Amino acid sequence: MPLKKVIETKKVCRVFKNGEIEVHAVTDVDLLIEEGEFVAIMGASGSGKSTFLNILGCLDKPTSGDYYLDGVHVNNLNKNELADIRNQKIGFIFQSYNLLSRTTAIENVELPLVYDRTGRFSDSKELAKKALEQVGLGDRLYHKTNQLSGGELQRVAIARALVNDPALILSDEATGNLDSKASIDVADLFVELNDKGKTIVMITHEPEIAQFAKRMIYLRDGRVLTDEIIKNRSTKESALRDLELTA
Repeated sequence: MPLKKVIETKKVCRVFKNGEIEVHAVTDVDLLIEEGEFVAIMGASGSGKSTFLNILGCLDKPTSGDYYLDGVHVNNLNKNELADIRNQKIGFIFQSYNLLSRTTAIENVELPLVYDRTGRFSDSKELAKKALEQVGLGDRLYHKTNQLSGGELQRVAIARALVNDPALILSDEATGNLDSKASIDVADLFVELNDKGKTIVMITHEPEIAQFAKRMIYLRDGRVLTDEIIKNRSTKESALRDLELTA
Protein backbone atom coordinates (compact mmCIF):
# COMPACT_ATOMS: atom_id res chain seq x y z
CA MET A 1 0.00 0.00 0.00
CA PRO A 2 1.50 3.37 -0.98
CA LEU A 3 2.28 5.78 1.83
CA LYS A 4 -0.04 8.70 2.39
CA LYS A 5 1.19 12.06 1.08
CA VAL A 6 1.17 14.57 3.93
CA ILE A 7 2.77 17.44 1.97
CA GLU A 8 2.82 17.92 -1.79
CA THR A 9 3.86 21.16 -3.46
CA LYS A 10 3.87 21.60 -7.23
CA LYS A 11 5.84 24.49 -8.73
CA VAL A 12 5.14 26.63 -5.66
CA CYS A 13 6.27 30.27 -5.95
CA ARG A 14 5.90 33.19 -3.57
CA VAL A 15 6.51 36.68 -4.89
CA PHE A 16 6.37 39.80 -2.72
CA LYS A 17 5.80 43.15 -4.37
CA ASN A 18 7.37 46.27 -2.98
CA GLY A 19 6.28 49.09 -5.28
CA GLU A 20 7.90 48.31 -8.64
CA ILE A 21 10.23 45.72 -7.14
CA GLU A 22 9.35 42.03 -7.10
CA VAL A 23 11.08 39.77 -4.58
CA HIS A 24 11.00 36.09 -5.52
CA ALA A 25 11.18 34.48 -2.07
CA VAL A 26 10.27 30.93 -3.18
CA THR A 27 10.59 29.72 -6.77
CA ASP A 28 9.24 26.52 -8.38
CA VAL A 29 9.49 24.28 -5.32
CA ASP A 30 8.32 20.71 -5.92
CA LEU A 31 8.23 18.73 -2.70
CA LEU A 32 6.70 15.46 -1.58
CA ILE A 33 6.73 14.40 2.08
CA GLU A 34 5.02 11.16 3.01
CA GLU A 35 3.55 10.01 6.28
CA GLY A 36 6.19 9.07 8.85
CA GLU A 37 9.03 11.14 7.38
CA PHE A 38 11.30 13.37 9.45
CA VAL A 39 12.63 16.18 7.27
CA ALA A 40 15.02 19.02 8.13
CA ILE A 41 14.90 22.16 5.98
CA MET A 42 18.04 24.28 6.06
CA GLY A 43 19.32 27.38 4.31
CA ALA A 44 21.09 30.63 5.01
CA SER A 45 19.19 33.70 6.13
CA GLY A 46 17.16 34.92 3.13
CA SER A 47 17.07 31.48 1.49
CA GLY A 48 13.25 31.38 1.60
CA LYS A 49 12.88 28.81 4.37
CA SER A 50 10.65 30.97 6.60
CA THR A 51 8.44 31.97 3.65
CA PHE A 52 8.17 28.32 2.62
CA LEU A 53 7.36 27.29 6.19
CA ASN A 54 4.54 29.86 6.27
CA ILE A 55 3.09 28.29 3.14
CA LEU A 56 3.41 24.74 4.55
CA GLY A 57 1.80 25.94 7.79
CA CYS A 58 -1.14 27.53 5.92
CA LEU A 59 -0.18 30.95 7.31
CA ASP A 60 0.39 32.23 3.76
CA LYS A 61 -0.63 31.15 0.26
CA PRO A 62 1.61 30.62 -2.76
CA THR A 63 1.51 33.29 -5.49
CA SER A 64 1.43 30.42 -8.00
CA GLY A 65 1.67 26.65 -7.93
CA ASP A 66 -0.31 24.18 -5.83
CA TYR A 67 -0.11 23.00 -2.24
CA TYR A 68 -1.84 19.89 -0.89
CA LEU A 69 -1.81 19.16 2.85
CA ASP A 70 -2.98 15.70 3.87
CA GLY A 71 -4.96 15.48 0.63
CA VAL A 72 -6.56 18.94 0.94
CA HIS A 73 -5.89 21.49 -1.83
CA VAL A 74 -4.96 24.50 0.29
CA ASN A 75 -4.94 27.17 -2.46
CA ASN A 76 -8.72 27.50 -2.63
CA LEU A 77 -9.45 27.73 1.09
CA ASN A 78 -10.83 30.88 2.69
CA LYS A 79 -9.57 32.41 5.96
CA ASN A 80 -11.85 30.34 8.23
CA GLU A 81 -11.07 27.11 6.39
CA LEU A 82 -7.35 27.85 6.68
CA ALA A 83 -7.74 28.42 10.43
CA ASP A 84 -9.56 25.09 10.75
CA ILE A 85 -6.94 23.16 8.77
CA ARG A 86 -4.16 24.70 10.88
CA ASN A 87 -5.95 23.68 14.07
CA GLN A 88 -6.82 20.16 12.94
CA LYS A 89 -3.91 19.05 10.80
CA ILE A 90 -0.81 20.94 12.00
CA GLY A 91 1.02 21.06 15.32
CA PHE A 92 3.26 24.15 15.42
CA ILE A 93 6.41 24.46 17.54
CA PHE A 94 8.12 27.85 17.61
CA GLN A 95 11.51 29.11 18.79
CA SER A 96 9.89 31.38 21.38
CA TYR A 97 7.51 28.65 22.71
CA ASN A 98 4.42 30.94 22.33
CA LEU A 99 2.97 29.75 25.62
CA LEU A 100 0.53 31.70 27.79
CA SER A 101 2.34 33.20 30.76
CA ARG A 102 1.16 32.67 34.33
CA THR A 103 -0.74 29.53 33.32
CA THR A 104 0.05 25.90 34.01
CA ALA A 105 1.60 23.42 31.59
CA ILE A 106 -1.67 21.49 31.32
CA GLU A 107 -3.71 24.65 30.59
CA ASN A 108 -1.31 25.56 27.78
CA VAL A 109 -1.53 22.11 26.24
CA GLU A 110 -5.33 22.07 26.44
CA LEU A 111 -5.61 25.25 24.38
CA PRO A 112 -5.85 23.76 20.83
CA LEU A 113 -8.63 21.44 22.03
CA VAL A 114 -10.62 24.38 23.37
CA TYR A 115 -10.52 25.98 19.91
CA ASP A 116 -11.33 22.77 18.03
CA ARG A 117 -14.81 22.99 16.53
CA THR A 118 -15.08 19.40 15.31
CA GLY A 119 -16.29 17.98 18.64
CA ARG A 120 -13.63 15.23 18.37
CA PHE A 121 -12.28 15.78 21.86
CA SER A 122 -14.49 15.14 24.85
CA ASP A 123 -11.93 15.04 27.66
CA SER A 124 -9.39 17.77 26.94
CA LYS A 125 -7.70 17.60 30.37
CA GLU A 126 -7.01 13.87 30.05
CA LEU A 127 -5.61 14.30 26.52
CA ALA A 128 -3.40 17.20 27.67
CA LYS A 129 -2.11 15.07 30.56
CA LYS A 130 -1.24 12.20 28.16
CA ALA A 131 0.56 14.57 25.79
CA LEU A 132 2.66 15.98 28.67
CA GLU A 133 3.47 12.46 29.85
CA GLN A 134 4.55 11.62 26.29
CA VAL A 135 7.18 14.39 26.39
CA GLY A 136 8.40 13.42 29.86
CA LEU A 137 6.59 16.12 31.86
CA GLY A 138 4.06 13.98 33.71
CA ASP A 139 5.37 15.40 37.00
CA ARG A 140 5.09 19.04 35.85
CA LEU A 141 1.40 19.24 34.90
CA TYR A 142 0.51 22.06 37.28
CA HIS A 143 3.78 23.97 37.16
CA LYS A 144 3.33 27.47 35.76
CA THR A 145 5.44 28.67 32.85
CA ASN A 146 7.66 30.77 35.16
CA GLN A 147 8.52 27.61 37.14
CA LEU A 148 9.91 25.72 34.13
CA SER A 149 13.31 25.74 32.41
CA GLY A 150 13.72 26.62 28.71
CA GLY A 151 13.94 22.95 27.74
CA GLU A 152 10.80 22.15 29.76
CA LEU A 153 8.92 25.08 28.19
CA GLN A 154 9.76 23.74 24.74
CA ARG A 155 8.51 20.29 25.79
CA VAL A 156 5.22 21.91 26.86
CA ALA A 157 5.07 23.51 23.40
CA ILE A 158 5.71 20.10 21.79
CA ALA A 159 2.97 18.50 23.92
CA ARG A 160 0.60 21.26 22.79
CA ALA A 161 1.55 20.54 19.17
CA LEU A 162 0.81 16.83 19.66
CA VAL A 163 -2.40 17.01 21.66
CA ASN A 164 -4.90 17.04 18.80
CA ASP A 165 -3.09 14.26 16.88
CA PRO A 166 -2.18 16.38 13.82
CA ALA A 167 -1.09 14.98 10.45
CA LEU A 168 2.03 17.15 10.58
CA ILE A 169 4.36 18.59 13.22
CA LEU A 170 5.97 21.80 11.95
CA SER A 171 8.96 23.03 13.95
CA ASP A 172 10.37 26.51 13.32
CA GLU A 173 13.83 26.78 14.92
CA ALA A 174 12.49 24.95 17.99
CA THR A 175 15.97 24.66 19.50
CA GLY A 176 17.02 28.25 18.66
CA ASN A 177 16.63 29.54 22.24
CA LEU A 178 18.01 26.50 24.05
CA ASP A 179 21.46 25.55 25.27
CA SER A 180 23.26 22.67 23.52
CA LYS A 181 22.14 19.93 25.91
CA ALA A 182 18.48 21.00 25.91
CA SER A 183 18.63 21.24 22.10
CA ILE A 184 19.87 17.64 21.87
CA ASP A 185 17.08 16.54 24.24
CA VAL A 186 14.43 18.19 22.03
CA ALA A 187 15.94 16.72 18.83
CA ASP A 188 15.96 13.29 20.48
CA LEU A 189 12.31 13.76 21.47
CA PHE A 190 11.50 14.46 17.80
CA VAL A 191 13.21 11.17 16.87
CA GLU A 192 11.11 9.36 19.50
CA LEU A 193 7.87 10.91 18.18
CA ASN A 194 8.86 10.16 14.59
CA ASP A 195 9.61 6.53 15.54
CA LYS A 196 5.99 6.35 16.74
CA GLY A 197 4.79 7.48 13.30
CA LYS A 198 4.61 11.29 13.54
CA THR A 199 5.47 13.22 10.37
CA ILE A 200 7.85 16.05 11.28
CA VAL A 201 9.21 18.96 9.25
CA MET A 202 11.86 20.93 11.08
CA ILE A 203 13.31 24.27 9.99
CA THR A 204 16.72 24.77 11.56
CA HIS A 205 19.96 26.67 11.01
CA GLU A 206 21.91 24.23 13.21
CA PRO A 207 23.57 21.43 11.17
CA GLU A 208 24.08 19.29 14.29
CA ILE A 209 20.33 19.38 15.02
CA ALA A 210 19.41 18.72 11.36
CA GLN A 211 21.48 15.50 11.54
CA PHE A 212 18.78 13.92 13.76
CA ALA A 213 16.33 13.98 10.80
CA LYS A 214 16.05 11.29 8.12
CA ARG A 215 16.15 13.66 5.17
CA MET A 216 17.71 17.07 4.58
CA ILE A 217 16.47 19.72 2.15
CA TYR A 218 18.71 22.70 1.54
CA LEU A 219 17.22 25.91 0.14
CA ARG A 220 19.16 28.66 -1.59
CA ASP A 221 17.60 31.78 -3.15
CA GLY A 222 14.13 30.26 -2.80
CA ARG A 223 14.94 27.06 -4.68
CA VAL A 224 15.70 23.51 -3.56
CA LEU A 225 19.46 23.15 -3.91
CA THR A 226 19.74 19.61 -2.51
CA ASP A 227 17.31 17.00 -1.16
CA GLU A 228 19.10 14.03 0.35
CA ILE A 229 18.62 11.12 2.73
CA ILE A 230 20.80 11.54 5.85
CA LYS A 231 23.05 8.48 6.03
CA ASN A 232 24.79 8.95 9.38
CA ARG A 233 22.02 10.26 11.60
CA SER A 234 22.90 11.66 15.00
CA THR A 235 21.71 9.98 18.16
CA LYS A 236 21.47 11.55 21.59
CA GLU A 237 24.54 9.55 22.68
CA SER A 238 26.70 10.59 19.70
CA ALA A 239 25.63 14.24 19.95
CA LEU A 240 26.40 14.39 23.71
CA ARG A 241 29.78 12.74 23.05
CA ASP A 242 30.59 15.36 20.39
CA LEU A 243 29.49 18.08 22.80
CA GLU A 244 31.89 16.80 25.46
CA LEU A 245 34.75 16.72 22.95
CA THR A 246 34.22 20.36 21.98
CA ALA A 247 33.68 21.59 25.57
